[in-house]
Amino acid sequence: MDGRCRRWMILVVAIWLQALTGTNFDFSSYSSELKAALKITQVQLNYLAVASDLGKAFGWSSGLALLYFPLPAVLFLAAGLGSLGYGLQWTLITGWISIPYALVFVLCLSAGLSICWFNTLCFVLCIQNFTTDRSLALSLTVSFNGLSAALYGLAANAINGPPSSYLLLNAAIPFFASVFALIPILHRPPPQPPQASSDRNVFLVLNTLAFLTGLYLLFHNPNSPNPFISALILSGAVILLAFPLVVVAIEWAHCSNDSDGLVLYDLQKALIVGEVVQEDVESTANGWLCYFNEVTTKDRITVLGEEHGARRLVRRLDFWLYYISYFCGGTVGLVYSNNLGQIAQSLGQRSQTTFLVNVYSSCSFFGRLLSAAPDFFPGKIRFARTGWLAAALVPMPLVFYKMSKEEDGQTLVVGTALIGLSSGFIFAAAVSVTSELFGPSSFAVNHNIVITNIPLGSLIYGLLAALVYDANGSVGVQRLCKAAATLLRDGVVVCMGPRCYGKTFLGWGCISMLGLACGVALYLRTRAAYRSADESGG
Repeated sequence: MDGRCRRWMILVVAIWLQALTGTNFDFSSYSSELKAALKITQVQLNYLAVASDLGKAFGWSSGLALLYFPLPAVLFLAAGLGSLGYGLQWTLITGWISIPYALVFVLCLSAGLSICWFNTLCFVLCIQNFTTDRSLALSLTVSFNGLSAALYGLAANAINGPPSSYLLLNAAIPFFASVFALIPILHRPPPQPPQASSDRNVFLVLNTLAFLTGLYLLFHNPNSPNPFISALILSGAVILLAFPLVVVAIEWAHCSNDSDGLVLYDLQKALIVGEVVQEDVESTANGWLCYFNEVTTKDRITVLGEEHGARRLVRRLDFWLYYISYFCGGTVGLVYSNNLGQIAQSLGQRSQTTFLVNVYSSCSFFGRLLSAAPDFFPGKIRFARTGWLAAALVPMPLVFYKMSKEEDGQTLVVGTALIGLSSGFIFAAAVSVTSELFGPSSFAVNHNIVITNIPLGSLIYGLLAALVYDANGSVGVQRLCKAAATLLRDGVVVCMGPRCYGKTFLGWGCISMLGLACGVALYLRTRAAYRSADESGG
């Protein structure tokens, strides 16, 4: 099998790794048990969620490791970090050992770092092997990361395990997935030059299979009390995940019969080469309009794919607009998912926690898949990717405002679905945006700088939610002395009612409005560069 065909097997391996290593998405499924085992407050529980996200702040270490160690070594280092972090937490919840809170924080940090290392490794594999269709490969693999929570929910139900079983699965499955992925990675082709064919037909088939997999998991509730049914559903999901191998086999046969392939224009080359667009800023008597024009044109990016080192990156206004739109958009959605367990419990929907996590996970998956849609119609949809990024932020403030006023279960499900869809689109689109705006060669470092917003947002937004939660829980105990026992479980205060998250939803809605404003500003500043790249490619 030549290098052109072997790269498809590498893509399938990246898909599987992403589907099985997004272990941070099931935090809500066992967070209440972890809180009870440690006998901690909601604020302290939030710090553990922050610790998991804080691993992304050390994402640069994965890029450094790839410079000095072979890919298989980095793969198993990532698996080892996760097995250690989740495995010891499992022994804590099951009562085998007692672990102090400070050590649990370190374990959560280790688990979060593991996820970041897996992600970086998959991104590098895609960038090296799909230079022409980099954005399609990245968005496809990133999409499957959003299915992890649904897959782990099915697996936990199939073994009929308690919430602590999520931690055991989180420790074991990524390690065995790494063992399985070892042979294809060892036999991977060398870094590929730009391909003569864009292979969009193959990507279209793979995205169709991914869409069907997402629908399958969305409409099969992993909350089924019957382990046999859950095992059957899980088997179906595994079969769907294996279907891309059929595509690889067909492509291998095609490569054997026709080594030349179909020649299409190279869009990514156009994005990387680009042409500088000089646009004069029209002077006007209106002071506010002059200021607006200056903000949207001064020192803006005019060439896509131009390399930016870290020092140059942080001096760019475009970078900070991008950073804030992500910080106030996708990260808010991630913090919402981390709090789903307590949100459902406060509204009397605790039994629906796994279902809600599945809804968020599946809709996040569809959002990630949708981020690739513009790449299938490059000549027909001439709209900057940064514009799509801004459009994805539109539902968030509306949903949070609605949820701050309503407390019924239906609103919770619909809101969770829309937040998952929106944040998933942002997560996937951001991978391509970073590469396009600041250069593909600098991607490993630059994107890890961008995602430092995730632990920062997790700390700030999660702390806001936790403070409101604990304050209302304490008030409930003071006012309802006779009924206080219903608000105390295992010695931990549990807040019940819409007041627990009402103000938090309103605050998150205002924050997402700021993200939308920055996203629109980024689009206005970069649309000329995207237009130039489209014209060069056409």
